[in-house]
Amino acid sequence: MYEGRKLLEDADHTIIDGRGFETADVLADMKEHQPDAMIVRITSITREVIEANPNLKVIVRHGAGFDTLDVEACHEHGVQALYAPVANSTSVAETALLLILECSRNVTVLHNTWVQDYYRAKLKVRKNTLSGKTIGIIGCGNIGSRLAVRALAMEMNVLAYDPYKPAKAFPNGVEVVRNLDRIFKESDYVSVHTPSTSVTKNMIDRKRLAMMKSTAFLINTARGACVVEEDLYEACKSGVIAGAGLDAICKEPVDPANPLLTLDNVIIYPHIGGNTIEAAHRASYFAAMGIKEVYEGKEPTWPIHNVDYVNAPVYTDTKKPSTKPIGMFDF
Repeated sequence: MYEGRKLLEDADHTIIDGRGFETADVLADMKEHQPDAMIVRITSITREVIEANPNLKVIVRHGAGFDTLDVEACHEHGVQALYAPVANSTSVAETALLLILECSRNVTVLHNTWVQDYYRAKLKVRKNTLSGKTIGIIGCGNIGSRLAVRALAMEMNVLAYDPYKPAKAFPNGVEVVRNLDRIFKESDYVSVHTPSTSVTKNMIDRKRLAMMKSTAFLINTARGACVVEEDLYEACKSGVIAGAGLDAICKEPVDPANPLLTLDNVIIYPHIGGNTIEAAHRASYFAAMGIKEVYEGKEPTWPIHNVDYVNAPVYTDTKKPSTKPIGMFDF
């Protein structure tokens, strides 16, 4: 995008456009050009890529997630690893809300029904109002917090779980819970906003799905690895839960044989939560800003740290909203 390119060119950096999206393409660019810095969006950056270029000083992930970047290899080779965690957080939060709205109105069934059977679509297909419903947010960082604020504006009751965050740092109006099972048992919508880590991998499995209400939906705009996909398929197919809205699945691009594609109570997007025009402009600028900071000897705003989530300190304090929950017959 223009803003990031201009920021670097004004600082006398030479910009090389990559040849493709595959790791092999990046590896070829590393060997041919030996760049000092790199901005990467969706391509996996492996240890092999990092070791192919001894000149490399800084890599910036063009967005919030960095599970496709070998951070350990960066640190071992003295490469500064950065990211842009706030660049697309608003657009991802909006995508989560969009999936919640589409699930609440059963849009896939409506789309497939209304032309052939107007009155069935209008009167018989299930539809729900969000006001008064409970949303459980797992991971209340940049994205989860923004979703919480939007859900509160929709008059939803918001539960939020994030063990690495003190209660005072959660948005006002949110009930902070420290028991993850409560999220699954009490929520009408469970929305996932965690990174893919050793703790969150396969976090949502058959057991957790069985805790959910039969009328509840799972929303995942984070990472596919957080959900056991086979268990989600069975839960949606058999009516254990009402359905799911997904912007992240285990294999991307999607396998046409993925059984989730056969279900009309599952909505799947091609991981587009952070892909708005505005988010791209912001990510471009913040990524370029990170490179500029490193070259100017400044402390970068958003470095990537190795975090031991298994042994990281957790918080046990809670917080409840001062207002009573919205009821169905409130006016």
